[in-house]
Amino acid sequence: MKTQVAIVGGGPGGTTAAMFLAREGIESVIIEKEEFPRYHIGESMTGECGGIVRALGLGERMMALGHPVKHGVKVYGPKGINPWFLPVMQRDENHQLRDQITWQVRRSDFDKMMLDEAVARGATLVHGQATRPVVDDDGAVKGVEVRTADGGNLQIESEVLIDASGLHTWLANVGGVTGPKYLGNYDKQIAIFSQVEGAIRDSGGPDDPRDQQRDNTLIFYKQKYHWAWFIPIDDEIVSVAAVAPAAYFLGKKESKRDYLMRELRELNPELTRRVPNTSLVEEARSIPNYSYQVKNFTGKGFICIGDAHRFVDPIFSFGLYVTMKEAQYATPHIKAYLNGANRDQANPFAGFQLFAEQAIDCLEDTIDGFWEHPFTFGWLVHDRYRTDFIDVFAGRIYENQPSEAVMAFRKLLKRERTYDDADLYSMPIGSRFHPERAPLWEERPTL
Repeated sequence: MKTQVAIVGGGPGGTTAAMFLAREGIESVIIEKEEFPRYHIGESMTGECGGIVRALGLGERMMALGHPVKHGVKVYGPKGINPWFLPVMQRDENHQLRDQITWQVRRSDFDKMMLDEAVARGATLVHGQATRPVVDDDGAVKGVEVRTADGGNLQIESEVLIDASGLHTWLANVGGVTGPKYLGNYDKQIAIFSQVEGAIRDSGGPDDPRDQQRDNTLIFYKQKYHWAWFIPIDDEIVSVAAVAPAAYFLGKKESKRDYLMRELRELNPELTRRVPNTSLVEEARSIPNYSYQVKNFTGKGFICIGDAHRFVDPIFSFGLYVTMKEAQYATPHIKAYLNGANRDQANPFAGFQLFAEQAIDCLEDTIDGFWEHPFTFGWLVHDRYRTDFIDVFAGRIYENQPSEAVMAFRKLLKRERTYDDADLYSMPIGSRFHPERAPLWEERPTL
């Protein structure tokens, strides 16, 4: 089988890429090993993530399907009082802030909608598992080998391979194409999550302030690296999680279910009030070791997008947005490459790689600032750089960055970012990086 672009992964990153490529008349094949709908975490969209959905012409469908409308994020401190709130807002043609909405999604429904739409717009779906990239003598990726659902083997020849495999980081784990995968300081974190029914949301209603809308994301902070999320995913169900150091979880010697139920009662008094019934309607699941970075994630004939090359921290729900935005931004680079641009370069997609890294660095510096200096963070958000932070939380990290707010955090963290040398800028320099333990994607706590 031949195609212009082969995409490993049929989640939102892969399907967004397929749809934007189709607009340019570029054919693609999506390789997906799972049957949809399937369970997935990552239910909250930033404002700009909602903008990508609308850019794909799917905004009215999102409303018709009844996905909860998100107006912003509210964060509660350890005592459960005096929360701070950042609204979802957009920038208009004059760069002025305007009200906007986005959505919370049940990922099984959303991801299936996206995959079905990508196929409807011309992408070919292959059910199977990518086993290894096809690499020619000069190191260029020329396709992918697939073990199909019926047990057969298929080789797909492509001009560009996109790794949109998410947390599986398929291309990095296969080895020999990308650089190594590094884990960092948060690699000892673990998220235990499930869903509850009957949780107490804000009052809602069209006349309420934006920070009182019933389907906003709520975050409950206990102490450094110990927090919870609360994300409405339909009229009745809320996704909840407790995130803490893995050593803390292991020390409790509880099942995931018992651990989560106790954390919902004890982590934060406001969370306790909002989840009076700790009966879970879904099994308790876990994600350990979630902070990582892949070095040199683009090259001759390949691009990794989103979680397939880097994930920082789930606290402000950037993961879904980043993979969809990188899929959108990769499209013109792929089109130019297919038309002959940069074919003689060692890394034809170096410009995209730098662009993506600079943006995620802004996220990392903001999130590190939150964890390392939470009180200063609150002051900067509310009193000094509120509009800058509205932009960051919406996902406007790819333009007009680093802002004064991001630079303030870099100064606070005593951190410098330089981008003159790809071997340097693609190395983690944040508080998460432990060079003596890299690469360490095999190392996980026993669950």
